[in-house]
Amino acid sequence: MDTVLAGPILRQARPRRLVLWLATSRQERLALALYREDDGRRQVADDTIPLDGYRRDLRIGERAWLVFIDIDLAAAGIDALPEGYAIGYDLLIGDDLQSLAQEEPGLCYAGETRPRFVIKTRLDSLLHGSCRRPHHPSGDGMARADRWLAERRSDSADWPVAMLLTGDQIYADDVAGPMLRAIHALIARLGLSPETLEGAVLDDSDALYACSACYYRRDELLPQEKVNRDLRDRFFGGTRKPVFTSASSGNHLITLAEVLAMYLLCWSDAVWRGLEYTRPELDEEESQRYDEEAAVIENFAAELPAVRRVMANSVTAMIFDDHDVTDDWNLTGEWMDTAYGHPFSRRIIGNALVAYLLCQGWGNRPEVFEETVWPCVERYASTRDNAAHKALIDCLLDFRGWDFILDTEPGVLVLDTRTRRWRRQRRPSKPSGLMDWEALSEMQTHLMDRKSVVMVSAAPIFGVKLIENIQRIFTWFGKPLMVDAENWMAHPGAAHTLLNIFRHGNTPKNFTILSGDVHYSFAYDVTLRFAATRQKIWQITSSGVKNEFPRKLLDWFDRLNRWLYAPYSPLNWFTKRRRMRVNPRRPTPADHGERLVNGAGMGYVRFNNEGQPCEIRELCANDADVLFEKSDDEEV
Repeated sequence: MDTVLAGPILRQARPRRLVLWLATSRQERLALALYREDDGRRQVADDTIPLDGYRRDLRIGERAWLVFIDIDLAAAGIDALPEGYAIGYDLLIGDDLQSLAQEEPGLCYAGETRPRFVIKTRLDSLLHGSCRRPHHPSGDGMARADRWLAERRSDSADWPVAMLLTGDQIYADDVAGPMLRAIHALIARLGLSPETLEGAVLDDSDALYACSACYYRRDELLPQEKVNRDLRDRFFGGTRKPVFTSASSGNHLITLAEVLAMYLLCWSDAVWRGLEYTRPELDEEESQRYDEEAAVIENFAAELPAVRRVMANSVTAMIFDDHDVTDDWNLTGEWMDTAYGHPFSRRIIGNALVAYLLCQGWGNRPEVFEETVWPCVERYASTRDNAAHKALIDCLLDFRGWDFILDTEPGVLVLDTRTRRWRRQRRPSKPSGLMDWEALSEMQTHLMDRKSVVMVSAAPIFGVKLIENIQRIFTWFGKPLMVDAENWMAHPGAAHTLLNIFRHGNTPKNFTILSGDVHYSFAYDVTLRFAATRQKIWQITSSGVKNEFPRKLLDWFDRLNRWLYAPYSPLNWFTKRRRMRVNPRRPTPADHGERLVNGAGMGYVRFNNEGQPCEIRELCANDADVLFEKSDDEEV
C-alpha cells in the first residue's frame, strides 16, 4: 500500500483518548480497529471506529497530505480502554478498508499481526533521548530502543509509559549532502508546495534548488556575521545582518518543503523506497565529502523500519531544541533582534517552526492550537500565498503554548526552554535565561502540592561544572555563541528563581529532571544544603540518540572536572550550586567513561512507587547497556 508515507506515530494513549499522526500520498477513507487485551494474533477487532469526525487532513503537496487523528472514545460510543493490558490497533484504509498492518508488516513485532501499546496512569518507566543527527557515523538509538522493546513483547508490564524525544529530532541546520539531495528528490516526487523567498537574492524555492550554491555552499546565501560582507550588503541592502551560527550551515534547510521532507525521511523507510537521486555537480573536496556521507546516510535509512515501528508501538512525545530550527536559536537577545529583524532569516526560522508544529508539536497538545493557530494553518493551506505564509509564521512566533504535561502519576512536565527566554535588557549580547520569570512562575503553579514530578528540560539544569565555567569565561569575553553558552546557570535571574522553586516548601519532594542537548550522558543525585525542606533531585541526561561528543576532548573534561571540583575544592564555592550537594553516579561497566558516557543510544528510567528513579540506564546503539550506579562518596 503506497498510500501511507510515514507513520502511524502514536502520540497519546489514554483510556478515553487516542491521538495519532501519519502522512499519506492521497486522501482516503480511514477507520481504526481496536483490539482490547490483545495477544497480537486475534483476527476480529473489538471496536472499529470510522475516523471521518476525528481526523484533520492538511495538504502539503500535490501528492502529500498530513493526517491528524484525535479520537474522543466516549463521543465515538466506545468504552474506555483498559489500563495495564496490551491494546492492538490497525488503520483500515480506502473504500475496501485494507489493513495497513497487513500491507506494512514491518510495523509489527515478530509474532504479532498489528502494532500494540499499553496505557498506564502510574509512571513506572520511560525511554528518553535527544540529538538524532542522521549523518553521524554511529548507530541509531531509536533503532536500539526498538530492539530493546522487541525483547519485552511478552509482558506489557515491561513496556515504557512513553518515549520522550527531548530535542533535536532533526538537524535543520546541519544536513548531509546526500540527505539534501534525497530531500529535493522527495519534494519533486510528492509535489511539495513551492514558496517565495522574500528578502533573499533568490526569488523563490525553484531558484534555490537550481542555484550553484544549493549544495555545501548555502552559507554564501545565509546571513553572515563577519564574512562575505560584499555579498551581505548586496543581500540585505546594507541593513544590520541576522546571525546564523551553525558551524555546518552549508546545507542549512531554508524552505518549508525542505523541512517537511526532512521529517518524512527521518521517520519512515517508506519514502526512501524507489527514491532516486544522483550526485549534483560538486568540486573534488565536496565530492569526497558527499561519498563519505552517502555511506552513513545509507546505513541511517537501513535502520528506519525499526524507528518507524517503535514510534507506532509506543506513545511518543516530543519537544524542540535549537537544531530543530537552527543552532543557538534564541540564545541571546541580540541574536533574536537581528535574526527576527529581517524577512529572510525570519522566514527560515518560521518555516522550521511551522514544520515542528505539523510534525511534532500538534500531537503533544492538539486542543491548545484550535482557536489561534489552526485557523492560520488552514488559511495558508488553502491559499499558499506569501501573505498567509507570513501570517502563519507571525502567529507561531507569538505563540506561548508549546509546553505540555503527560497526565500520569507522577506527572511529566515538559518545558519550553526556547521561545520564552529571559532576555538581558542591558547586555543583550550575553545569554538569555532559558525561561523568563513569567514562564517559571507558571511552571511553579504546575508543581505545587505534587509529591513527585518528572521535568523535561532540553538542557541539563545541573550540568558539568567545568564545561559550564568554560562557557562563563567565553561569555565574559563576549563570545557566548562560540561555545554554545546555554545552561540554566548562565543567567542570574533564571538561576536564582529556579533554585528557589526547588527550595519551596509546597513543591514536590522528588524531582526527576530528564535532559539531552550535550551529546554525552550522565546521572547526578542532588540534595539541598541549608534548607528546611529536603527535596531530592535527580538530573538524568541522555544525549545523543545519534550523535556523540569528540571522544578525546570529553575524556579530558571528565577527568579535569573530577580533579578541579572534588568535594574539598574551594572552586565549588564560586558556582551557583554552592547550596546543593551534587553526587555523580558511576557508569557500569566503567570503560564507557569515569562519570560521563559518550555513545549514541537511548536513556531508560524506571521509577518506584514513590516516583523516585530506581534504575537509570543508557541503552547504547551498539547493543551494550550502561547502568548508572549510585555513589555516596563524591561530589561534582
